[in-house]
Amino acid sequence: MREIVFDTETTGLDPLSKDGPDRLVEIGCVELVGLERTGRELHFYINPERSVPDEVVRVHGLTRDFLRGQRRFADVVQEFLDFIADAPLVAHNASFDQGFLDAEMLRAGLQTLPPGRFVDTLPIARKRFPGASCSLDALAKRFQLDRYGFDLAARKGPGGHGALVDARILAEVYLQLRGGREQRLAFDMGEAAAAADASAAPVQLVRRSPRPMPLAPLLTAEEAAAHTAFVAKLGADPIWRRVG
Repeated sequence: MREIVFDTETTGLDPLSKDGPDRLVEIGCVELVGLERTGRELHFYINPERSVPDEVVRVHGLTRDFLRGQRRFADVVQEFLDFIADAPLVAHNASFDQGFLDAEMLRAGLQTLPPGRFVDTLPIARKRFPGASCSLDALAKRFQLDRYGFDLAARKGPGGHGALVDARILAEVYLQLRGGREQRLAFDMGEAAAAADASAAPVQLVRRSPRPMPLAPLLTAEEAAAHTAFVAKLGADPIWRRVG
């Protein structure tokens, strides 16, 4: 099954604010097939066409000067839609990312994505770990994702969050929430059925015809003499004299 894990960075929290709506500044997408990363990714920085508050810059490190040179959402949206195609969209606290996508899609004169396409990993995590922190950072630490090369310590510093790296982390968290790496050991039902059918078939032994001529010995004369001398030291009735 193909799924797209994605994350966004924004200028704030409210895409519908009447005082100046917050906008997307980054989208990162990671393709999964059978819960495994395929290596296909999509990543955009986006010109929000507005200012970026300092407190938000401290989170993702994307300044207004940097973003001013990036493409607008309307310029990248078709590439985004082509990449996700009809796959389910997996996000952590998906309603947040969905709200921003909806606002940007409407602003670009496009129809919003169906709500049923979004898979939210936050309630999945809360059901598995009731009462515990289920932020993405907390889950990454719980599942010890530093074992797989993720620099979790760097996320605590200024600009430590980014849409693509967060999507990569979430892809691993999602795999763990869905059963962990052990789930890959399970047989596909079709493969298991085929294996069962094959194991149930009777075993047929094929008799081989004897060689018309025995194989020539590979021992040299010196090796044969050394063996005879060795056997002579083993007593009156060594086992080598009972065979051959």
